[in-house]
Amino acid sequence: MWWNAEYMSGRRSYAIIGTGMMGREHIQNLALLDDAELVALADTHPESLTTAALLAQKLGAAPNCYANTQKMLTAQRPDAVIISTPNHTHFDVMQQVMPHGPAILLEKPMCSTVEDARALHAMVQDYEPLLWVGMEYRYMPPITAFVKRVHAGETGPVNMLSIREHRFPFLPKVGDWNRFNRNSGGTLVEKCCHFFDLMRLILQDEPARIFASGAQDVNHLDESYHGETPDILDNAYVLADFAGGARAMLDLCMFAEGSKEQEEIYALGATGKMEVKIPSGDIIWSPRDKPGPVHTHIDVPADAMRAGDHHGATYFQLRDFHTALVQDLPPIVTSRDGLRAVEMGAAAQQSIETGQPIALDFGETV
Repeated sequence: MWWNAEYMSGRRSYAIIGTGMMGREHIQNLALLDDAELVALADTHPESLTTAALLAQKLGAAPNCYANTQKMLTAQRPDAVIISTPNHTHFDVMQQVMPHGPAILLEKPMCSTVEDARALHAMVQDYEPLLWVGMEYRYMPPITAFVKRVHAGETGPVNMLSIREHRFPFLPKVGDWNRFNRNSGGTLVEKCCHFFDLMRLILQDEPARIFASGAQDVNHLDESYHGETPDILDNAYVLADFAGGARAMLDLCMFAEGSKEQEEIYALGATGKMEVKIPSGDIIWSPRDKPGPVHTHIDVPADAMRAGDHHGATYFQLRDFHTALVQDLPPIVTSRDGLRAVEMGAAAQQSIETGQPIALDFGETV
């Protein structure tokens, strides 16, 4: 590490590996951080790389562009690397990046399989630089405020937690990789790792058992890629029993783009019910012992909203990541958090395949 004036001032250089949809969102949000300089982009897909470079230039950055990770890391020495490549590449890309020693923000899901996620979790225990797994949903300002109020005890200990996402189908991705379970880990890993992360965060507990029912009923059935039909789920119910006695449920539908709210979370305890809704940004408190409900609206800065598709969350996560990098703080979202989200999603996928509840035994990874 070189301790020059720029380093001491808080200015840090960033590189992004993977310049698809999420990579471009990171480019837009890095532009909102005064002390973050985007110096490099890497992608094996030339069209994505060109599009991302033009976006960066439009936002005032001048990153060098590379056709793959190794070429970039041979030529550049960034303080931090953001990995936003397809899910099934995360394990290999991490092994290429870690020997160079930058701080790393690894996009969700941590890996596409439990085996790779556990292996990576074990590998990074001795990694001294900052290692952070990207779980944007906990950084949506209305959800952040909701979680703080639940943790402050307004509902009392949470007995029941419900998360509903009714949304649009999976968007097209480069090479159509997200149409197949073997690449994505399955819908309940690829998409719903966010919600399993939120369950653990809100309840501050670990799951003990998962039971799920789901199917591919509507989306992508008429699509074909090299003779294969997509096999990703488009709807599911997932019930998780937690070690402390709380129960959590996920209600997912990906053919509900006409919904007023895309995400809704409900926490219920002996004192009352707390709910939050996205995109309206409303928190509703319904106490049991006094008149209600009480509505609170949480605003999100316009710049953060415009810089991505995650209700401002990408900006706030990058801000905290940058602060941890500058101040040498531990990560808020750890490899353990990333691993648990993959394990829960994979267990839900397994439960659907077998029709049986899946007991979760974390063994030495606890």
